[in-house]
Amino acid sequence: MNAQTPSNSVTATESALKRIAAIIEKDTDNSALRISVEGGGCSGFSYQFDLVNEENNDDLVIEGHNGKILIDEMSLIYMGGSEIDFVDDLMGQSFQVKNPNAVASCGCGTSFSV
Repeated sequence: MNAQTPSNSVTATESALKRIAAIIEKDTDNSALRISVEGGGCSGFSYQFDLVNEENNDDLVIEGHNGKILIDEMSLIYMGGSEIDFVDDLMGQSFQVKNPNAVASCGCGTSFSV
């Protein structure tokens, strides 16, 4: 089951939202995971993941399973159509952004180009 925003087709998996809920339950100073796109990284852009307690007026808010994700308006330009997931496998645990706009990415999984 995915939580979806009505106007900007960014989704989050149940796994991602539940993991965020577990993190913010233990970190009472913060209430959401902010995902932003910044210049830099080995492929041109990189994702930044931060725990925050403040929501901006222009943020896209994705909520479900007691988890909350915030994405600023500028980052949405690069993330439209993306799916945010949390993966726990033999390689480790991580949040991943499956971005259909990315034409190239690097091995670290947080850097991409459009």
